[in-house]
Amino acid sequence: MIDFMEEAIKQAEIALKHDEVPIGAVIVKDGKVIAKGYNKREKTQNALMHAEIIAIKKACRKLKSWRLDGCTIFVTLEPCPMCSGAIANARIARLVYACKEKSSGDSLCEKILSSTRLNHKVEIIYDEKYSEKCSRILSEFFKGKRK
Repeated sequence: MIDFMEEAIKQAEIALKHDEVPIGAVIVKDGKVIAKGYNKREKTQNALMHAEIIAIKKACRKLKSWRLDGCTIFVTLEPCPMCSGAIANARIARLVYACKEKSSGDSLCEKILSSTRLNHKVEIIYDEKYSEKCSRILSEFFKGKRK
């Protein structure tokens, strides 16, 4: 069986090779990966090119619908507010993330996805199994940037 978080980590590693913030995402439907993405903000000079947004765009194209009903998105880092909103608006059923956003600590992703303003609710799963690995990849990237 495919470990979907490992697939997301592979996407983060691709981002790392391109000197992008190493975050990866994959979207799964019916047990199959239908879309992958990694950060491309530096390459595109576009603030919107987060891993989740890229994966959502590809999944919508693949399914020929903006509604990603029944899909699960696996992300190496807790999504930012923009990506959380996109996940809800795409009607993704489940979010699985491996590493908590250390700089916020305010559970903003969960607050956005559980907001009563949204008519779609997303199941949120924190996958601690990969937390240390994803955190290490991010920490090493930023340590390198500070040198």
